[in-house]
Amino acid sequence: MTDLPEILPPTDAGIARASSLLARGKLVAMPTETVYGLAADARNPQAVARIFAAKGRPAHNPLIVHLASIDAARALADLPAQAEILACAFWPGPLTLVAPLRAAHGLAPAVSAGLPTVALRLPAHPIARALLAAFGGPVAAPSANPSGRISPTTSAHVVAGLGAQVAAILDGGACAVGLESTIIGFDGPRAVLLREGGISREALEAALGALLSNDTNGKVTAPGQLAAHYAPRAQVRLNVTQPAPEEVWIGFGPDCPGAALTLSPTGDLAEAATRLFAVLHQADAMGRPIAVAPVPVQGLGAAINDRLKRAAAARE
Repeated sequence: MTDLPEILPPTDAGIARASSLLARGKLVAMPTETVYGLAADARNPQAVARIFAAKGRPAHNPLIVHLASIDAARALADLPAQAEILACAFWPGPLTLVAPLRAAHGLAPAVSAGLPTVALRLPAHPIARALLAAFGGPVAAPSANPSGRISPTTSAHVVAGLGAQVAAILDGGACAVGLESTIIGFDGPRAVLLREGGISREALEAALGALLSNDTNGKVTAPGQLAAHYAPRAQVRLNVTQPAPEEVWIGFGPDCPGAALTLSPTGDLAEAATRLFAVLHQADAMGRPIAVAPVPVQGLGAAINDRLKRAAAARE
């Protein structure tokens, strides 16, 4: 095996090659609108095991299954009424729904980490959708990076993080949303916000015509719930308006003179979400502690702050 994965163009031939590798149980990094996913056949236990091994991912942390259609989702899980509403409103898109598994679902046991539920998503990225259509089956795909580290939004991030542990990367350029999907679970019929993400709480509640419950049980029931996650190697300090001389200061908005990097010079939350992980990669490469300016919590800011909080959390 070479030291680098095969880089596939986003052409019919590249997609066919990626599909063939998946069918052979190999790992393929694929672009989505959120981040690059480390894809494997969700029905193949050996292929799914390769995801956990490549990432160094804890076995109790379940995976998101990516699908081509809502009917494929219904075949794997019992979608509550509120799940159907959200699926019709936001799929394909950056929304993951965690719902009870059906009998004879056919997924590898490690995908759900032994839980009676499964996390499902229909990505909106045209290249991801083309690959799912070509492959014709469910694809498990957590972010294509070492577990707990900064998520990848370019193929170069995947190469730097995982190297030849990935057979190939289907190169779709930079990811447009840049934040992982919002994850919704269900307490009986009622929707519960498990992870902030690319669709805001406000948009979800407007679609439901009801308030979301908050996840408060502290258990890992969906991906992205570990306290320390999305982390640079450097230490991270948040809500900093006066950085220390040795810190790389990441600004937000026009009131951060002297910031080495910025999430958005104009204070645009959508731009900040798109740039978040790329900027963290840049800051981490400087080899110094990182300080981040305050970011408002409303709208996409809630998801941005969630990722920053996990990036700054104490690590074992």
